[in-house]
Amino acid sequence: MEISESNLPDSEIRSPIEIQLKNDFEDKSIVIEMDDMIELIVKALSSKTRRDILHYIRKETDGMDVSNIADKLDMTEANISAQIKKLEEANLIKCDYCSGQHGVRKISKIKFNQLLVKF
Repeated sequence: MEISESNLPDSEIRSPIEIQLKNDFEDKSIVIEMDDMIELIVKALSSKTRRDILHYIRKETDGMDVSNIADKLDMTEANISAQIKKLEEANLIKCDYCSGQHGVRKISKIKFNQLLVKF
């Protein structure tokens, strides 16, 4: 017999997974219990490239632009932009735009410095 949430007694149904994102610098945190948002976060962190991007961004207090990240990872700016978009959708980074030498620069900054998963 297959076990699913629908045929388990109420006492055996698990509580939802919770992810808490914290930023100690701004004393801010959010708690996420929605499955679709948790999936976005987990998928964003499943890529080594995206984890590397987070690593580099985290080191820079003023953030990093796409060009600098692309240079560090020896990848195209288009690829880095796509990866940054996924991190931004997962609410792990925030992006601002400012003027640069050749137009507008997209600056990515770490939004949270801790991720706590509660089962």
